[in-house]
Amino acid sequence: MTIEFDLNVNCRDILEHLPSGVYVTNARRKIIYWNAAAEKITGYRKDKVVGTFCYDNVLMHIDETGRNLCKGLCPLAKTISDGNPREAEVFLHHKDGHRTQVKIVTLPVKNPSGEIIGAVEIFNDNSAFHSFESKIHDLEQMAYIDQLCQLPNRTHLEAELERCFHELNRYHQRFGVLFMDVDHFKRFNDTYGHDAGDLILQSVARTLKASSRPFDIFGRWGGEEFIGIIKNVDRSNLENIGNRYRNLIEKTSITLEGDSLGITVSIGATTARDDDSVASIIKRADQLMYTCKQQGRNCLASG
Repeated sequence: MTIEFDLNVNCRDILEHLPSGVYVTNARRKIIYWNAAAEKITGYRKDKVVGTFCYDNVLMHIDETGRNLCKGLCPLAKTISDGNPREAEVFLHHKDGHRTQVKIVTLPVKNPSGEIIGAVEIFNDNSAFHSFESKIHDLEQMAYIDQLCQLPNRTHLEAELERCFHELNRYHQRFGVLFMDVDHFKRFNDTYGHDAGDLILQSVARTLKASSRPFDIFGRWGGEEFIGIIKNVDRSNLENIGNRYRNLIEKTSITLEGDSLGITVSIGATTARDDDSVASIIKRADQLMYTCKQQGRNCLASG
């Protein structure tokens, strides 16, 4: 036998002033209460909802795959069945026709004997939160990604190097750094303009991105300088990997004003030492890169 129940005046007054949507059902999932926030979030007035059953598909809850929840064991029905609270993100049908993403919590209602006599569903419009999350993600991308090259920027690279040193000190996981500088970059800019320089940087970035190993990180250090953080290598491995990238970049070119412009880089390669810091390993790799410049460019120096 289904036990009917009602909410007392004090309980209704509290629920009516909550910013979250709340509705209460009996054990047969008949809606017996619908608060003001539920009206605002869904567009459905309480006099149109109270007395109906939630499985009448008024709100037409679906999950992110589009599966209809009201016709099966929805979170509220499961809570009535086993007495366990639940949380979920679902999409309800607004009275105006669009879908609204909500986060729901379902709770059982029990009588003094512990028998489940209904359930409460509390829900909040989650679309604004997800929009905010998306904006935060965009801001993070702007903070850590070089917008021209779509590679990690200097801030990201410095943080990654700190993590690498932590892993070196704690787990003895070796790594190396490749410091790359585009050869004759100023001459390209002076001859063809800054747009040409941007195209060259983007071409180098795409080559690095397309040919890097999954666990290595390449980013733009600044200007025409790029850095590769290469995991699990010794000096010999690092030299081979660095020359591989140098050869790949040498095989790329861009065409401007009818001219085919070849691109080369000079690379300083060094492995991390136990007494290194971010500053010291970058300084050493930078100095090795300048050794390449002095030796005629388009080469790699290691140390």
